[in-house]
Amino acid sequence: MKRMCLVAAGAAVLVGVVATPALVQAQETGLASIHSWVQVGRNKTCMESHTHDGSGTGKTKKDAEKAAIRSWESFTIWEYGPPWGRYSESVSKTVNCDRATGSDFSCHVNSRPCKSSRPVKGRKK
Repeated sequence: MKRMCLVAAGAAVLVGVVATPALVQAQETGLASIHSWVQVGRNKTCMESHTHDGSGTGKTKKDAEKAAIRSWESFTIWEYGPPWGRYSESVSKTVNCDRATGSDFSCHVNSRPCKSSRPVKGRKK
C-alpha cells in the first residue's frame, strides 16, 4: 500500500514536470495571439495597434495614477498573462488626470501592451 502511494505520488510529480512548460507557454501568451505583434527595439514585443485602458481614483493625483496603472495591469494580465501586464514595459502611453471632486483625483491610462525578452528582476511596488 505504501509503495503504491509512493508510485502514484511520483507519477503525479512527473506529469506536473512534463506539463509545466506547456502551461507556462499558454499562460505567457493568453489571448495575445489574436492581435498582431511588432518588435520594438531589441528587447520588446508589443501589440501592433491594440491598446488597453485603466482608470483609478485617489486623494492625490499620484495615487489616482497608480490606481489607474494597477487597473491596466490587472486586466492585461488577466487577458494575456503576466509577461504582457507590466505597464512600465508598455508603449504609446497616455495619462489623463482630472480632479474628480473637491478632494479626489481621477486618472485614465491607455497604452499598447508589450512583453520584454529581458529577464524580469522583480517588481517595484
